[in-house]
Amino acid sequence: MKNKKVAVLYGGLSAEREVSLRSGAAAAKALQEAGFTDVTLIDAGHDLPARLLELKPDVCFNSLHGTFGEDGRIQGMLELMGIPCTGSDSQSSTIAFDKLLSKVIFALNNVPTPEYVQLTRETGAPFLPCVIKPCRQGSTIGITVAKTEEEFEKGKKEAFEYDERVIAERFINGKELTIGILSSKVLPIIWIRPKSGFYDYQSKYTKGATEYVFETEMTEDEDRLIKSTALQAFESLGCASYGRVDIMYDGKTPWVLEINTLPGLTETSLLPQAAAKTGISFPELVTAMIGDALR
Repeated sequence: MKNKKVAVLYGGLSAEREVSLRSGAAAAKALQEAGFTDVTLIDAGHDLPARLLELKPDVCFNSLHGTFGEDGRIQGMLELMGIPCTGSDSQSSTIAFDKLLSKVIFALNNVPTPEYVQLTRETGAPFLPCVIKPCRQGSTIGITVAKTEEEFEKGKKEAFEYDERVIAERFINGKELTIGILSSKVLPIIWIRPKSGFYDYQSKYTKGATEYVFETEMTEDEDRLIKSTALQAFESLGCASYGRVDIMYDGKTPWVLEINTLPGLTETSLLPQAAAKTGISFPELVTAMIGDALR
């Protein structure tokens, strides 16, 4: 397997380009450390199909976060070209990237998810407090918490700057948890503790702004319930190989917020941290992802 020609797709055209550049560079370095002898980084622009036709890779390692890379479009293109790719396929990627579509599928499969309303530009607050989300963005871009009508209107306006589909989701007071999945195995739960009280873009990408801890202060039964719910949610959307499930736990119900099919992949990102907790090194992690893609 390690003699396969690997194209690492990174950068791209989305609002998450900078995050993607870091993920791709880290993944390429880890693949080389794992013994892969032919690894090429490709900044995925409009000329990507031509570059892939020229390179003729055996497999693509997808490090493209956000629009075009995470929403099923790159996956669909690679499926048409007959090039295996890491992560979920085009259909499940499209569904998981769209928070509204995800919630519809969750409901059909009895996966608990917070009450929500799709908004128009004229819609008033359906309930307060609420979380306002553009349906098709990642990295918490455009997401706000509204506790008042004024905050709702401001948050709604911001969300519509990023997407024409926006939802308001009932705010759940509890522990924000993220659960990594690798090759159908559930990794240790990470408790996300932003010092600001809300896990927004600044909390996610500002050093020291958020604590990530494995000591969740939950019982074994709670741990099993949350992991089981995470895997159920992941499988309900048809996701494969790896991903991360975000959950709010109020002490009774694990409320599934969303599934990230292409989580950050630097050595300090949450999925690699969770894998490391089980003894899987970063080079071993990216090797497993390539292995899944080639099966």
